[in-house]
Amino acid sequence: MAYKDILVHIDSSKQCATRLSVAINLARECQAHLTGLYVITHQHYAPHSESMQRRVAEAAELFRQQTAQAEVSAEWLSADWGTVGVGMVEVLNHYAHAKDLTIVGQSNPADHEGEVPSDLPERVVAGSGRPVLVVPYAGSFGSVGQRVIVAWKSGRESARAVNDAMPFLLTADQVSVVTVNPAGDLPPAEKIPEVDICANLERHAIRASLETLLTGKIPVARLLMEYAWENGCDLLVMGLPRASHNLGPVARQILDQMTIPVLMVY
Repeated sequence: MAYKDILVHIDSSKQCATRLSVAINLARECQAHLTGLYVITHQHYAPHSESMQRRVAEAAELFRQQTAQAEVSAEWLSADWGTVGVGMVEVLNHYAHAKDLTIVGQSNPADHEGEVPSDLPERVVAGSGRPVLVVPYAGSFGSVGQRVIVAWKSGRESARAVNDAMPFLLTADQVSVVTVNPAGDLPPAEKIPEVDICANLERHAIRASLETLLTGKIPVARLLMEYAWENGCDLLVMGLPRASHNLGPVARQILDQMTIPVLMVY
């Protein structure tokens, strides 16, 4: 079981090189086909400038050089739909619907003049119908998926996330299933019994440890990122509740504060 058809969003930002490196490494490990997608949007029928054409050409050249060097099956797409009102997110989701995994970048709050919408990651997570790997805008990531945290809360969201993350979990060196117990939680006698997700993973030959973190007044996102740093983790897997395209406060905090790649499943 592996991702065999991967889509990576390409743009002209400085951090795109890191995102592309993550995508190429993952495609090579999975022996997957990698599609690089650069989306050209139109605003008020404004003609494309020479600088836009140059940026697309430079991005295409970088993609072709690096995928050829890594010897991965690759395809370049420059999507210019020429339709006013159809934004970058809609185009990206259109292609993502037919892929196993989509890779996008975390929004950089300091990039005020970027061509990419600041809410692109969350809208792709909510609209693609596929697992989405979000790569932080800061840092470099030589490995992704060797030491994995699974944010677990018994329910549809976490169950779906574990299933969609199986290609990572099956090859990971370490898997930590982490549950978060907020302050003021129900006493044990009033709780519904937890299911044993680690037993399920064990049947797939995945040895996973189960840990419970107490939040107190610490936000959940910060708690998970601190756990990742303390344990040398390189991937967080989390499922998100469906709530009218609202990813919820924890997911938004993660998208703001992530320090490692995050596999989000909606």
